[in-house]
Amino acid sequence: MVPPPGVENASLDKDFSSLETAPLTLETEDGERLAAVHFTGTSQIPSVAVVVAHGFTGSIAKPGVQSVCAALAHHAGVIAFDFRGHGRSTGHSTLGDLEVLDLQAAVATARRLGYERVVTCGWSMGGSVVLRHAALVGGVDAVVSVSAVSRWFYRDTKPMRRVHWAIETRIGRFVARRLTGTRITPHGWPDVPESPVEVVPRIAPIPLLLVHGDSDHYFPVEHPQALYDAAHEPKELWLLEGFGHAESAATPEMLDRVGAHLPVLLARG
Repeated sequence: MVPPPGVENASLDKDFSSLETAPLTLETEDGERLAAVHFTGTSQIPSVAVVVAHGFTGSIAKPGVQSVCAALAHHAGVIAFDFRGHGRSTGHSTLGDLEVLDLQAAVATARRLGYERVVTCGWSMGGSVVLRHAALVGGVDAVVSVSAVSRWFYRDTKPMRRVHWAIETRIGRFVARRLTGTRITPHGWPDVPESPVEVVPRIAPIPLLLVHGDSDHYFPVEHPQALYDAAHEPKELWLLEGFGHAESAATPEMLDRVGAHLPVLLARG
């Protein structure tokens, strides 16, 4: 796989200095090319890879995503990528619909690199994608979903009303592209995809960990609770006191707790 132009020059978090990294290009089933990077883990379980799926407007070049990757790479190998329409990847964001194909390209790459077990770890939009991928495609050994929404078209918080403005209006999509580099499809969803809460019962018997903060200003705790209630065993829900939303709110302690929990999660499979 050939690295996409410029990825090798992306700024890296200082925690990456002790990690071996390699840029990749992933190709999706529908022809998108995704910028990605592989972090060789330093743990005692080298046969495990974590595929990190960032949130809306995220990217492997952003500090929050880099911190997640650096922390998890102390527990397993890590593959992170830019969703379509984000960062250096091609295409336009479809807000969790076709992104399932992006995640599958990363999971398939982890298998080709020789990892025996693959855990998907998604954040916000990526948290919804890992749920939908596990239910609709499968082929992973465990799922960690952080700060995910349970149902589509949620507008009950001010941040989510801003997100919908960015998605649904021409000027909003222009602003999102200029300020965050995120290219959003102007066509919406031809058919509304099944929501996370609709598909989560189909994830079992793949082990599922849901992580959410009681200070999440995008999605209140009704969302992880709805997902947990709809899911089947094996499942687990962490409601973290003081934790906000997704990668930007993740602390080193929280990330280390997730990484240390991977063997427990995988054993349930």
